[in-house]
Parts: sequence; C-alpha cells; structure tokens
Amino acid sequence: MIGTASAQEEAAPQLEFSVSGVEALRYAATPTLAFALEVESEGGRPVRSLMLDVQLQIAARRRGYDGGEHERLAELFGDPSRWGSTLRTLLWTRATTVVRPFAGKTSAELAIPCTYDFEVTASRYLAALGDDGEVPLELLFSGTLFYAEESGALRVARIGWDREAEIAMPVRVWREAMDSHFPNSAWLRVGRERFDRLATYKARHALVSWEAAFDALLDRAESAEGTG
Repeated sequence: MIGTASAQEEAAPQLEFSVSGVEALRYAATPTLAFALEVESEGGRPVRSLMLDVQLQIAARRRGYDGGEHERLAELFGDPSRWGSTLRTLLWTRATTVVRPFAGKTSAELAIPCTYDFEVTASRYLAALGDDGEVPLELLFSGTLFYAEESGALRVARIGWDREAEIAMPVRVWREAMDSHFPNSAWLRVGRERFDRLATYKARHALVSWEAAFDALLDRAESAEGTG
C-alpha cells in the first residue's frame, strides 16, 4: 500500500542535485544532448524510485558577448545598449526522466532533444554564439519521490521546484549534436504561400538548388541596396 507522507510519518528523504557533464548523444534518432545528473539522498536514505521533472533554462545574463554575438543577438534582445534591461533568462525546454532505486548517491542521464527550428528562441540564441564560448545553464528540479519508512510502508512525496543545479555547457557540444544530423545546414520554416512563391521563382529561373535560389534573391537585394 502506498500513502502520502503526513506529520506523524517519517519525513521524505531530502535530495540534492548536481550536473557533472554534458555531451552530444551518439546514434540518437534526432540531435540530443545527454546531461549527467548526480542525485544524493541526505543521510544515505534509500529511495525506491524518482520521477524527475526538469526545467532547463539559459542564464543569458551570466556570460559576456563579443561584437559578432551582439549583432546576431540583436533580434532577440535589441540594441546592446539596452541589454541591461532586455537580456533575460530563456526557457530552453522541459523534460522528464526516471531515476532507478538507490541509497546514498546515484547517477542518471537526462536526454534533451534539440531542434534547428529558428522559431524556437533557444535555437536562435545558441546558433548566434561563437564556437569557443560556453552557455550558462540552470536546471530546476521537481517530481515525485517514492521511499520506504523503517516499518516498510511505501510512501510518496512531491519534490518542490526549489532544487536546482548549474552547468556551463561548451557551445561546441550543442554544435556537435546538430552537425551529427544536419552537417553544414540550418533550417528555416516558412508559410506554404511563401514556399510556393520561392518554388515558382526557382523553376522560372532554372535554378538547380534552393541555395541557388536564395543566393540569386540575396544578390538582387544587395545590388538594389548598392544602387539605392
């Protein structure tokens, strides 16, 4: 029988979380990052099961930016002169994972799928960063904890959102995950009407690829700017 903890019952084990590393997950069906989580139970108390909810955030205010990044991030945060008020923490994604039974301390993997959809703010931010930098990340934890009292009674308790961990992820790790599936590529989502217009333009001018169609349009735009 499973019951929720009450004041007369043993308090649930207190858990601490940390992140020891992150890497691009090899052989995944989609670009995926694997975060190595460390979970520790205070006093070594055993945990029967742990269903974790994780909120992953980009702490954008906690890093510096060079001139090229200023330019590429202007669409997200505006002119750099205003970044004191516009630069903010960005929600990347939410994910879940199950931690196996343990006593004391254990490790778990948190898989985070990545997208190249530039309608997603996190993707636009990450793509704008230089390859040699790092991304300060914050992981907030909640979820459901199953544990046993000394009597053997199985109990369940909720984990509040007050548990968190941090890691500085090298930008190259994200790029490795993306390049393993989309080498030298980027994705742009457009409406059907605009796609049909582009396809018509490509066919009318006998252009051999979408890249050639974009190059032709950009060349015309730059030429018009130069003569305007």
